[in-house]
Amino acid sequence: MNTTTSKSKEFEQHYSGTLSDYVTAIAWSPQGKTLAATSAAGELVLWNDAELTTLQTGNGKSVDCLAFSPDGKFLAVGGQDGQVKIWRDTELIATLENAPAWVDKLAWNYTSNQLAFSLGRYVQVWDADTREIVVTLNFDNSSVLGIDWRIDGQYLAISGYKGVKIWHSQNWDEEPYSLDMTTVSLAMAWSPDGKFLASGNMDRSVTVLEWNNPDPWVMRGFPGKIRQLAWSEAMTKVGAPILASSSVEGIVVWEKLEDDSLGWEARVLTNHVGVINAIAFAPKSFLLASAAADGWLCLWNKAKEVSQIITGVSAGFSTLAWHPQGKLLAAGGEQGELVVWSKVLRGQGFGRS
Repeated sequence: MNTTTSKSKEFEQHYSGTLSDYVTAIAWSPQGKTLAATSAAGELVLWNDAELTTLQTGNGKSVDCLAFSPDGKFLAVGGQDGQVKIWRDTELIATLENAPAWVDKLAWNYTSNQLAFSLGRYVQVWDADTREIVVTLNFDNSSVLGIDWRIDGQYLAISGYKGVKIWHSQNWDEEPYSLDMTTVSLAMAWSPDGKFLASGNMDRSVTVLEWNNPDPWVMRGFPGKIRQLAWSEAMTKVGAPILASSSVEGIVVWEKLEDDSLGWEARVLTNHVGVINAIAFAPKSFLLASAAADGWLCLWNKAKEVSQIITGVSAGFSTLAWHPQGKLLAAGGEQGELVVWSKVLRGQGFGRS
């Protein structure tokens, strides 16, 4: 049963199904017609209009990451067996063998059909059009913990021990730009406008780099290591997105101040009693969703206060994903639940401010 802290629910349950194990990753196709989900048992399923199609049954080896290409034509998954598999529609078109490496990070370029994926201390970039590896990048300092392309496709950021390295995709041989740290970058993401790069770190700090500004901001004071980051697509009055960061069961939301020397102002969001496993802003909105091991999915109105608490899994939530138009919200559970909620049309809608 869903519980809510407000008089009118914003989202109500639309679909509920189950995979055989922990849901490791979910993603909507860019057009929003299909939701893909993977499990720790090795399953890959597609949800389309309440119909589940199984592309891959469980083999006991976890599938840990998946992503649709920006045009929606390709779906890539990677996992424990070292294979990167690429589907076109429901047809498997390529299997890249990388054992014994464990592939747990992958990301598509926003402007071309190039897929970057982790192989231990390396990242390879594979081109879906030519079906060839374009480049192998050596992160060197540690296993790769994060991969993210900038929105213009020009830069690929890779994170891990001692910070983030950023390669120029038009000149892979050029030395990468280094955002150096004495700690480990655990979570990393470009802002949707491409102006900022954020890193959530092992030493309980968040680093924000403004592109073309050599002096990054460093924010401290978290209860533990930073596990999750999320940027808003919507902009504040100073023309910057909002950054949300999670550590243990707490969320800190960062809003850029007009005066660059003052940096970013923080506000703390507290409601969860378990470790937060996923956070994400609704498209073009400041509505923030957080999913945690306590079995609560919280919606935070304007990234300030809880407007709805959603339940519906037997243990905890493992992951979440917004529909590209924001009208549906999907989440995965630690016991294999796959749940989709739909926006209640009579509700007050999303606030942008």
